[in-house]
Amino acid sequence: MTAATKIIFFDDAGEKFFGEGPCRLLTAVEETGSVRAAALSMGMAYSKALKLLNRAEAALGFPLTMRTAGGRDGGGSVLTPQGKEWLRRYEAYRDACIQANRRLYPEFFPEQR
Repeated sequence: MTAATKIIFFDDAGEKFFGEGPCRLLTAVEETGSVRAAALSMGMAYSKALKLLNRAEAALGFPLTMRTAGGRDGGGSVLTPQGKEWLRRYEAYRDACIQANRRLYPEFFPEQR
C-alpha cells in the first residue's frame, strides 16, 4: 500500500484549473518555445493545451504565456514572468507536500513499512 500526493487547484466555482498536466505543459512550453510543440510532446491536442492554459489564466487573473502567431517567421510561446513565478511556486509547494506525505505516512501507517 502506498499513499500519493496530488496537488490540484480549484477556482471559486469548484472547477479544477491547475495540476500536474498544466504544470508539465508549461514546463514543455519553456523547453520547446511553443505551445503546439509542448502539446505534441505530451501526446495532447493543441486545442486541449490552449483550453488548459486559458482556464488557468482566467482563474489566476494573469497570463502564463506570451504567444506570438505563426507566419513567415514562425510563431512561438514563452512563459511570462508571472507564469515562471507561478510554476516555480507550484512545483515548490507540490514538492513540499510530497515530502510531508513521506514523513507522515509511516507515522499513521507504521505496519506498512
